[in-house]
Amino acid sequence: MEGTSSPELAATAAVFANEARASMLLLLLDGRAWTLTELSRAADIARSSASEHADRLLDAGLVEEVRQGRHRYLRLAGTRAADLVEALAAFSDRVRPATPSLDAQHRDRAIKEARTCYRHLAGTLGVALADGMRATGYIESDFSLTPAGRTWVASLGVELPTNPRRALTRPCLDWTERREHLAGLAADMLLATFTENAWIERVPSNPRAVRLTAAGSEGLADLLPGAPFRRIR
Repeated sequence: MEGTSSPELAATAAVFANEARASMLLLLLDGRAWTLTELSRAADIARSSASEHADRLLDAGLVEEVRQGRHRYLRLAGTRAADLVEALAAFSDRVRPATPSLDAQHRDRAIKEARTCYRHLAGTLGVALADGMRATGYIESDFSLTPAGRTWVASLGVELPTNPRRALTRPCLDWTERREHLAGLAADMLLATFTENAWIERVPSNPRAVRLTAAGSEGLADLLPGAPFRRIR
């Protein structure tokens, strides 16, 4: 309203209204720190342009900078920034299709089947995990963790904090599945545990994609019967 203070929504939205910056933010959803050279190559822009876009993202508080020697790394500025990027991606009904090349189609399929959404699982695999936990009574319909769920998580070696600073479990709308996958601190810790157990591994040629290993497929199928883990690879 005229004369009153208000958040600068238009200024923040303008940061997203650029294809190169949007591409960089989506790439950073893998939770890792990227150099400007890596981001420029992945977004198919000049390094000088990537530097300018990085400055805009820094000013908006969406990313943070880490310097190591002569290298300048960027990563998302925490879960709030990651949630905002993923929410906007899920809100949009428009999805740019992958290019028709065989390599692009393979990478696109891998992203849809299993990927990281910042620090938790997304894609078909992430939704299957949520479905399995709900069917087994480990999370409620609102995605809150049940006492049985706490016991199950502890049995995997995950030590949940007594007084967490953010939600242990919550829904996160998946932009490829159009259904909710599991997010929250417990989901982050589960992904870390699955990775340590070699149940989940990164796809070297596809930054955000991960794959379910044979051991992970068997392990999760045993832990959460009824979920289609053996069919996800």
